[in-house]
Amino acid sequence: MTAFLKMHGLGNDFVVFDARDTALTLTPAQIRKIADRHFGVGCDTVVLIRPGGAAADATVLFYNADGAESESCGNATRCVARLLLDERGLARVRISTKGGLLTCHDAGKGLVMLDMGAPRLDWDQIPLASAVDTANFPLDVGGATVTAAAVSVGNPHCVLFVPDAEAAPVTVLGPKIETLPFFPNRVNVEFAQVLDRATIRMRVWERGVGVTLACGTGACATAVAAIRRGLTDRTVKLVLDGGALGIEWRAKDGHVLSTGPAATPFHGRLDLDTL
Repeated sequence: MTAFLKMHGLGNDFVVFDARDTALTLTPAQIRKIADRHFGVGCDTVVLIRPGGAAADATVLFYNADGAESESCGNATRCVARLLLDERGLARVRISTKGGLLTCHDAGKGLVMLDMGAPRLDWDQIPLASAVDTANFPLDVGGATVTAAAVSVGNPHCVLFVPDAEAAPVTVLGPKIETLPFFPNRVNVEFAQVLDRATIRMRVWERGVGVTLACGTGACATAVAAIRRGLTDRTVKLVLDGGALGIEWRAKDGHVLSTGPAATPFHGRLDLDTL
């Protein structure tokens, strides 16, 4: 039997395996079964913690519910950081991901602040299939044209600013945009309504998952896109389906900071061979 933790950040939920002391490799088929909400544990993303080496306190791998690996996951990184902070009694930890080396701080009251580093804004860094103004470009979606922004915060995001986030066609446009050839690695899609210069209402279609209650990297990408267009100040609250995240795009070094909660509803054990 293999031990796991069920964790979430604002309802964006994870099955977390700690493989720092015992090697563990999961197949895409196992990941899909673990993530299945009817026949498995159920989650948006499966998370694997491995030793960090000299540069980091831990290495973290993220696998979306469809079995595909993701470069980054902000909410999951905060959850792992909460584990490490509490385990070691530290105020700061460093976590290595395929999206980059991330630093997390204890923000008090159970909150964790995650430094995502500087966003990647050039079209070939995100990546996109061709050169555009990533702050504001037309996107053809099945013969209809929408206006989009693109940002990478370790993983790729397409942000659409909409007049009403509650009425946005998340389940219609989300899967279409995710798989457009214009996004070679597929893409997460955010539907964002600017409420005022300090507040954005956002809903998300997550690559390889579908609709999720929250997306930490999506919140970061949306804030960056809004700030680039002059729609908000550099510190903004993102109101997601599962709750709120505080985002700052720091002027002094260009880093994006995300502050929010991490929770552990339960621990369990799973027989991976019988999934």
